[in-house]
Amino acid sequence: MSLPSRLALVFLLGLPIPAVAGGGFQPVASIREAALSAVPGGQAEASLDPALRMPLCGRPLVARQASAGTVEVACPDGWRLFVPVRQRRSQAVVVLARGVAAGEPVAAEALATEQRDVSRIAGAALSDPAQAVGRVARRTLPAGTVLSASDLAAPRLVRRGDTVALVSRRGGVEVRVAGRALGDAGQDERVTVENLSSRKVLQGRVGAGGDVLVGP
Repeated sequence: MSLPSRLALVFLLGLPIPAVAGGGFQPVASIREAALSAVPGGQAEASLDPALRMPLCGRPLVARQASAGTVEVACPDGWRLFVPVRQRRSQAVVVLARGVAAGEPVAAEALATEQRDVSRIAGAALSDPAQAVGRVARRTLPAGTVLSASDLAAPRLVRRGDTVALVSRRGGVEVRVAGRALGDAGQDERVTVENLSSRKVLQGRVGAGGDVLVGP
């Protein structure tokens, strides 16, 4: 069996690859460098086991991108290896310069903008501090948190137990009755309310002035 065939067999079986007689093992760092050189822009990470043992190649390694997440690194003398790669995408994101308590409005001085690898961030990160200023933290957020829209809520205009105006508009006619909020909500958020006249419980949307719009 030829050397390339033996190498392919042990690689597929997950067995240690013996060094070529008179040679040694290819440095893992050189395989990683070759893989990264094939990624456009060079902004990527390559996943390689430090214990990887490939026969020392007597010629420069050749690399090409095989797929969006894989680079083929080959030794012209006989072996080839598919290396998983992950491209880094850096962009400006909004982070907390200090911790913010649950329910606390976010002030401009609590915010900073940093360049981060967005492929490592869960959810859609905010890119402009103006998107966070004045909004309320849904939970306690420590310093260094990368902010997303789901971390924040509109300022509370209505609190549980507040007496609110329930407003219904239909056919150009507006009807207002007294109600009680059964939860907290900010502008344009939905809240459960009780009609104090009928004792009926229904859902409404909070308006800019704190009224709750109900009905169609």
